[in-house]
Amino acid sequence: ETTVSTSTATLPKSAAHPVDIRAIYEHYVAVYATRDVEEIKKNHSVDSRFWLHNGGKPVVGRDAIAQTFAETFRLWPQTGFEVYRTIFHERGWILDWAMTAILKGPDGSDRPVRFDALDVVDVDEAGLVCRKDTFIDSTQVKAAFSAASA
Repeated sequence: ETTVSTSTATLPKSAAHPVDIRAIYEHYVAVYATRDVEEIKKNHSVDSRFWLHNGGKPVVGRDAIAQTFAETFRLWPQTGFEVYRTIFHERGWILDWAMTAILKGPDGSDRPVRFDALDVVDVDEAGLVCRKDTFIDSTQVKAAFSAASA
């Protein structure tokens, strides 16, 4: 049986995977918002895999993931997130969201940008993120960069 609301869908927990996915998600999102890569890293399994689907390869391991997120935060110092919806399932969640950011234009002015993304997150039996795939709308990203550089 599936329970559906306007913002989330939740599948029941299975006996084989008795972790509270919603609580793990809420903690993960709160920690991620702090941009503290050492704290974010603690929420990933030792062999966790993160893949930003933008033409690159997956990053494997807590330390490599922490380095990747640190670089992302360095490149995008003024970011925000708008969540459209979250769909929970017994082993993780799917997050439909937009990234907002401020980029500097050629004249030094602030240029707001945004693009849509989708995270598919798997959680292991210990309640740690073991895989996170992020898909970005590359057309929106290109348009955002183009508008910011005009």
